[in-house]
Amino acid sequence: MYPLILTVFIDLVGFGIVLPLLPLYAQAFGAAPETVTLVAASYTLAQSLFGPVWGWLSDRIGRKPVLLITIGGTCCAYLLLAFTGTLWMLFATRFFGGAMAANMSVAHALVSDVTKPEDRARAIARLGGAAGLGFVVGPAIGGLLGTASDGTADFMTPYLAAAAFSAVAFVLAIFFVRETVTAEQKTSARADGGIGTWLAPLGQSEIRLILCLMFMSPFVFAGVETILVIWSAAAWGWGPAQTGPFYTWMGFCYVVLQWTAVGPLVRRVGERAMVTAGAAALGVGVLWMPLAGTVVELYAAAFFMILGVAANAASLTSLLSQYAGSDARGRVLGLGQAFAGTGRIAGPASAGMAFGWIGIDWPFYGGLAAMIIMIAISRSIPVRRAGDIGAGKR
Repeated sequence: MYPLILTVFIDLVGFGIVLPLLPLYAQAFGAAPETVTLVAASYTLAQSLFGPVWGWLSDRIGRKPVLLITIGGTCCAYLLLAFTGTLWMLFATRFFGGAMAANMSVAHALVSDVTKPEDRARAIARLGGAAGLGFVVGPAIGGLLGTASDGTADFMTPYLAAAAFSAVAFVLAIFFVRETVTAEQKTSARADGGIGTWLAPLGQSEIRLILCLMFMSPFVFAGVETILVIWSAAAWGWGPAQTGPFYTWMGFCYVVLQWTAVGPLVRRVGERAMVTAGAAALGVGVLWMPLAGTVVELYAAAFFMILGVAANAASLTSLLSQYAGSDARGRVLGLGQAFAGTGRIAGPASAGMAFGWIGIDWPFYGGLAAMIIMIAISRSIPVRRAGDIGAGKR
């Protein structure tokens, strides 16, 4: 478990290094602002498309080989990025990188393979905390490496550093991550048919319900996160000096809550109650944001948003893993990654339209409406406590 957490953290540091430099890199090739957003969207789209594929493949050949393929591919993607020479190559490289980075479902499946149902949400939350810490550390490293001695932007050094981090993660995975899928489970998965069978779990009503819920939190939070820069400038007169610490605060809260609070809370109240509470917390946060009268209130609202996102991510992933059979866990969690990724694509587009067409506060009010719906739907999940599933109770 802990070697996997370390591997995920190191790999995500590489992603964090690249993230803040990409808009400038795209603009260096003459990309307009709307084209820059499409570069980012191509990465998320590839993640959504390939998450189910990698999960399906991990059921058939094992978790470790798929992790090695994807981490190695991520390393190659960063190397290609460092030597990209045209805008279309940048699009292709980011799509390839997103496809290789679509391996969190495999990591979640590996954790689910070795944990009891009542401990699963805590383990998944800690894995998410490690990923979140990579997002916090990576941009700081990218900022330091991305400035040349003469003050101009240096893209090659941070991209090569990101490749080096992924190479380290690859070596760690070779030596310290162990395989968790048995030969019998691989045989059973292969007997299910071809790649088209990764949609088969949609026939189960509980899985369909959880997948719909997995779309909703990323849809709301990604929209708010994306619109926050222009909203804070319009509503508060903020610039990079104010938004930078604010994003850091959200990343810090996410890591701390995932590592320390989410797991014990799920164990105490159960996944379903935690999903409901998470939707409520996210709803409170997005409502409080436009109503805040002080900067302290803004930071408090962000805390509630992050609490909701963290609670929902771990609880829903845990539930999804428990409804999946041991020979289909990878493909089911891959579908969860696809639904969450679709939310991260649709959310910013919807928030942008609400911001421009209705009013600057409406992305938040729309997010509140979505969370009210999520609270209502979450009460239909036929699970009471994390330990009950393991005991066969519903």
